[in-house]
Amino acid sequence: MKAQTHYLWFNTKSRQEIIDVTDEVVEQVRASGVQEGLVLVSAMHITASVFVNDHESGLWADILQWLEQTIAPWEPGRYRHNETGEDNAAAHLRSLTIGHEVIVPITAGKLDLGPWQRVFYGEWDGQRKKRVIIKVLGE
Repeated sequence: MKAQTHYLWFNTKSRQEIIDVTDEVVEQVRASGVQEGLVLVSAMHITASVFVNDHESGLWADILQWLEQTIAPWEPGRYRHNETGEDNAAAHLRSLTIGHEVIVPITAGKLDLGPWQRVFYGEWDGQRKKRVIIKVLGE
């Protein structure tokens, strides 16, 4: 079995951002030579997410609004975690809700995604250095 590991590094300009990482994942699958297998894409921080969805700016705005208004408003006084001196409890809850990793099948050397699916990194507590692991496994 072949295996390849690659890290993506981010230092976002905003506290919250959604970044399409599909092209980087495609490149790592290509570089690995794997024809049949899986690729794991995982945020290596507890205040970030990796997810599969549509690359559409209105949807991204909807996701950010949903996280802010329904899931975890950015109200530091609301959360016990923030009593430790942190102010990012909302980011932890957002990551927990969205998830921190995805596994995508590789078929005939290509990501086997649906017609509108893309892989995204969701940063919920940015403006500092973060990373994502891309692990390609297969034959």
